[in-house]
Amino acid sequence: MTSIQGATVLVTGANGGLGAEFVHQALVRGAAKVYATARSPRTWDDPRIVPLALDVTDPASVAAAAEAAGDVSVVVNNAGVSGTNQLLESDVADVERVFATNVFGPLRVAKAFAPVLARNGGGALVDVHSALSWLALAGGYSASKAAFWSITNSLRVELAPQGTQVVGAHLGYTDTPMIAELDVEKSDPADIVGLIWDAVEAGHHEVLADQVSRDVRAALSSPVEALYPSLA
Repeated sequence: MTSIQGATVLVTGANGGLGAEFVHQALVRGAAKVYATARSPRTWDDPRIVPLALDVTDPASVAAAAEAAGDVSVVVNNAGVSGTNQLLESDVADVERVFATNVFGPLRVAKAFAPVLARNGGGALVDVHSALSWLALAGGYSASKAAFWSITNSLRVELAPQGTQVVGAHLGYTDTPMIAELDVEKSDPADIVGLIWDAVEAGHHEVLADQVSRDVRAALSSPVEALYPSLA
């Protein structure tokens, strides 16, 4: 388990949505400092929040962030982009763009910060996935989240010897700018992030942060038609 009290936290994609909620709730739980990262960092009104430029698709940017934030003990891989809904109707370059941010970006962050976490006692790496990691309803986006989930499972095993807790967080529709245009029922980001931080502090390896993610995960043991009725 990893306590947020007194910790130094880094959040990718921190400008809004889930990212900003991770920042605020970390401070509420007693974090000493939070690096709020983004390609173009915003300003904050709390001296405990340190804006930091970080483009997860740029190796030099990731390396510079790891150098600047050498006191980090908790890293939240939250940065992500939405993607194409239909693989066959999309250019492969568009799918590659989604994978660059949603898959190779967080892997790059994990690799850069693994030695930092080790030096600081192990700490935690939190990877923000989606219920669509297990449900192929969003083309390239679903595929990217499935790949990210698999990477997290590997990182969990590889980082265990250095004492780093790796938490995979899954969630369904959440009220963030990324899906603002979708007319669906959405969870409150504050509730989702609260459950994720609870899981970190309880020492869990995975958190299903809403009923949608719990239902989809449970259906994985059923025939494929249960998840894709159109195939029946």
